[in-house]
Amino acid sequence: MHTMNSLYFAPPIFFIIAFVFSMLGMGGSQLYIPILFWLGMDFKTQAIPLGMLLNIVNSLSAAFVYGRKKLTNWRVAVPFGISMILFAPIGTMANIHLPTRPIILVFAVFTATAALLMLSGWKPKRGSLSNHERIFLGLVSGAFLGFFAGLIGRGGGSFVVPLLYIAGLEPKLAAATSSAIVSFSGLSSFVSHIATAARPQWTVWILCAIAVLLGSQTGSRIMAGKMKSKSIKIVFGVVLLGVAAILIIKDVLR
Repeated sequence: MHTMNSLYFAPPIFFIIAFVFSMLGMGGSQLYIPILFWLGMDFKTQAIPLGMLLNIVNSLSAAFVYGRKKLTNWRVAVPFGISMILFAPIGTMANIHLPTRPIILVFAVFTATAALLMLSGWKPKRGSLSNHERIFLGLVSGAFLGFFAGLIGRGGGSFVVPLLYIAGLEPKLAAATSSAIVSFSGLSSFVSHIATAARPQWTVWILCAIAVLLGSQTGSRIMAGKMKSKSIKIVFGVVLLGVAAILIIKDVLR
């Protein structure tokens, strides 16, 4: 009962996360999943599937706003997204057959890497790839990120955005296009988890989904208008590093 009660802290926290992450072109599962786990959900059968659902709600909601504002580059998004859809179920099958601790470790390493990318301000040299090169980059990167999205329940937005920048998209367009791509991969990964191992707690799931939808709609509308995300990136880079460190210390090493 204590666990169930503590889960009701999640929706207001997730509203804030969705508000910020929708501006960055990310779904936010790198924070949803560990928070749900720490509030008492089982990592593999509850926290990952719900985290993926919230990831989809956030990124799909933001993608809808960006699409209407003509900020999404569909020519890049579609091959990237299709490749992620095909490979996410393979990652999910690997998740089912692996023990929980290594999956938490992989999740923590991915989170720390994303945080360092964010904090370093590293921008790959902005490319001017041809359309064929962009499609090839999307297919190969999508396959790799799709597998890991399925394995650890991540949409991959923190890695998609830099890749889109390499492909030649402006930062704002990269964030908007990433929202569409993350929606594709998240949906595939979520369906795979629901079909295999998920144990939904519907009241909590619905409350969290509504909170994320409201946060995402608010954040994406502000970003589509006038938004400088540098200070947000610093704050969330630090938060993600902290999450990765706590996961490794508390749930892998102990």
